[in-house]
Amino acid sequence: MNMSRSRGRTPRTLRVAALAVLLTTGAFTPSASADSARTETPVGTSGGVTETVVRVKAPLPASFGARPAACDWLSYLRYRSSSGPASSADADRVLVAQPGILEGAGAFDSVARNTVTRAAEQGTHIEFWALDRRSNCLEDRTGIASGDQHTAVDYYYRGKQVQGRTFAGFVGNDKLGWMAKLGIEQTVRDEYTLLTAELPDQGVRKDKVLCGGHSLGGVITGYFATADFDGDPATTADAGHNQCAGYFALDTTVSTSLGDLSGSIPDDTNLPDVGLGYGVVQAGLDSGLLPRSLSAPVLLNPETMTLLAIAGVGALQNPGGEADLPSYLPANTNIEATNRFLFSKDTGTFLTGSPAVKDFRLTNEAILGSLMDDQSVPLAFLQSSVGFFDGGPITDKNFPVANGSSSQPGLFGTEYKAIPAEPHGPLYTWRDYDRVGDPDDPGYRSSDGTPFTAAGKEVTDIQELARSMAAQPLDFTEQYFPTKLVTDLELATSPQVKRLVVHPDGLTANPTLTVLAGDGLLAGRAPADLHPVVADGYQHLDVLTAAPVQNNGRAEPVSTALTEFARTPR
Repeated sequence: MNMSRSRGRTPRTLRVAALAVLLTTGAFTPSASADSARTETPVGTSGGVTETVVRVKAPLPASFGARPAACDWLSYLRYRSSSGPASSADADRVLVAQPGILEGAGAFDSVARNTVTRAAEQGTHIEFWALDRRSNCLEDRTGIASGDQHTAVDYYYRGKQVQGRTFAGFVGNDKLGWMAKLGIEQTVRDEYTLLTAELPDQGVRKDKVLCGGHSLGGVITGYFATADFDGDPATTADAGHNQCAGYFALDTTVSTSLGDLSGSIPDDTNLPDVGLGYGVVQAGLDSGLLPRSLSAPVLLNPETMTLLAIAGVGALQNPGGEADLPSYLPANTNIEATNRFLFSKDTGTFLTGSPAVKDFRLTNEAILGSLMDDQSVPLAFLQSSVGFFDGGPITDKNFPVANGSSSQPGLFGTEYKAIPAEPHGPLYTWRDYDRVGDPDDPGYRSSDGTPFTAAGKEVTDIQELARSMAAQPLDFTEQYFPTKLVTDLELATSPQVKRLVVHPDGLTANPTLTVLAGDGLLAGRAPADLHPVVADGYQHLDVLTAAPVQNNGRAEPVSTALTEFARTPR
């Protein structure tokens, strides 16, 4: 290993063992009874960071109609320094983060740990709260939490019980009536309810809380900053901007517009035509004629997003072992279509299904890398930079667009895509981010001679990514994203949404930190007057998942910027 890039890093075998301990020791022991208004459950302590999952009872209005009891609770992952104060109110700062589209609280795991650790090293004790949207109450993590890949597959696909529980199936549109009203107004109300419950003193909130988010979370933060929560604009102690000492935006901007996030929503989702107008769209959601949860035919639906977490379980459980997940999964149209979309090297392969992913020999890490790496998965908003394939010949992936095409839309990213070349051949392994560019790196190149990747383009540890996806009590992805949340934002000029922006000056009422991924969705498009911190080589998800020490030996820039912002006096 190139020691200039590994200073301060834990040896890989120890990292894997530590992550396995986190996965198996997260037994839930709530700090309050089940009928309490609040529970806090230990997840684990590692590297000086203590993680818990907090649930606060916050019933929806009766107008939302019938919903599962779990959906009357709000949840978040709380990260704090193990040597710091136990009470959030006594922390020096509290960073509260809204997730992006189709994203859950678990996605913030690495950036939360990195930021809390870096601040503690400088004598500042901060907390990082990764919020879960209310609709994540519908997810069932039982199979993933088993820590065994076969058990997880059997639970979700074969009706086998885990700890006395049987999977009830993925939730259909007819069961999501309450989500027809779950838009931007309730989303920002939920954040306010959570903040006031956890930090009742408004002065503490105004002095210590930094409000922000990733991707769509920046827009939600914008609406939060401009909101009024008591119905009286003349009284401003309740105004959103007075709950925060500052704002932070991670590969996004704090605004009330979706304009900066073009490419974050695939064209083939079931998002309704907002040209119909607010009233027609809302009537369609209320009646169930329109889908109440955002999804797509492949990859972006509850079943296939569950597969991402199952792949993460395998990468934690047996990183270098040969994967049997593709053959162990049941055959159905959804899984087959997704596998073809992700693992086809060209259109012919996609149409025929041959060779299929199960025809290749891949380690469990290589399976996860194939699903999440920017040189593999085509959708830009799902890409991270976790290393590269190893162990056998690699070829260009020219599906769904040609490699190297200058006309590639932002949706598909700009990195050259690669795929294993030999079915029934060698065992393809995964070269982690910090081994790219080492002396034994094969240095794979595209057919036009362009290197597929380089050390400066790889920033995320695949084991840390697996931990975020498989070892968290709250999901990395969001299986049931409220359609209304997007349609509200796309109909921002309608009177029904425009009225929510009560204090427009709230957007500039506090200092703002904007951190952009150098190769992410906003690369080269963010307004210069934001003076953004740019994380070179990062993709959209890397701002959340990047490792604490980068290949240049330097500290991870996103958490470094967040720490400096948190430590700046207000």
